[in-house]
Amino acid sequence: MKNTVKSAMILVLAITFASFSTLKTKKVDVKESQVNWTGHKVTGQHDGTITLKEGTLEFNGQTLTGGAFTMDMTSINTTDLEGESKTKLDGHLKADDFFGTDKFPTATLKFTKVEALGSDYAVTGDLTIKGITKPVTFKMNVTEDTAKAALKIDRTLYDIKYGSASFFDNLQDKAIYNEFDINVSLKF
Repeated sequence: MKNTVKSAMILVLAITFASFSTLKTKKVDVKESQVNWTGHKVTGQHDGTITLKEGTLEFNGQTLTGGAFTMDMTSINTTDLEGESKTKLDGHLKADDFFGTDKFPTATLKFTKVEALGSDYAVTGDLTIKGITKPVTFKMNVTEDTAKAALKIDRTLYDIKYGSASFFDNLQDKAIYNEFDINVSLKF
């Protein structure tokens, strides 16, 4: 009887240990990863980058189960302009009209739900910009050491209303669309 109880306990411990041993948190290589943004307006668009400060992806075996990221909003950089135009737009994006980076130097994303969709994943997460947290949903593709995702973010949900035709009249060709794109390529 003692041997049976002892064997059962060893089996339970072995199963428990085996299930936890497949859980892995992988650090994202922030130097090799890229976060690119595109903002759209009536007369065109602007493109740029944001530096990833830190990030992790969580796996159960080979299956993505979670993730968390911090972006350095003070690093927001316009890549399609040069000179005074670039300096002016970069400064405006960091100002309170947009991301208010003096008060809110980082933005974060924390996965709250991950669902496998064949070779891709449907990810829901809490995105925090300017201290405001809202849910976002996007698809993510994960390979052996890379993850890619494309997100559409409604900036007005984060109190970024500058140039939005939803809040201001008579903007005409100066209107900036509410949604901007984030394209992410993560190396881990």
